[in-house]
Amino acid sequence: MSHQGRTFPRSTRLTTPKSYQVVFEGGQRARNGFLGGVVRVNTLNHARLGLAVSRKASPHAVVRNRIKRVVREVFRQRRDQLDALDLIIIAHPQAATATKAELAQAATQLVQKLARSCVKS
Repeated sequence: MSHQGRTFPRSTRLTTPKSYQVVFEGGQRARNGFLGGVVRVNTLNHARLGLAVSRKASPHAVVRNRIKRVVREVFRQRRDQLDALDLIIIAHPQAATATKAELAQAATQLVQKLARSCVKS
């Protein structure tokens, strides 16, 4: 069985502070109860994800890592359906108490909302 499509390679991540800065400065924003996000069209032919899960979201690393795992999984499952976008997902403190299912649903809705908002403009 192939692992194609089930990985999260470096090419699908925002990896430098400059990449984050470009998206934050020129991107469109959206949010829901648990997460916020910023999106901007990129010049590549695939979507990339960046995560901002600070200690304000939760002082516990275990909780922050759980939030990141869930968001990465949602992105990984949907990245083939996304255009050439750079997405940054920001965790809010409410995300720390959310269940895995609630987080996954919130992340899915936010990614779809961000993708639609970027296509309109």
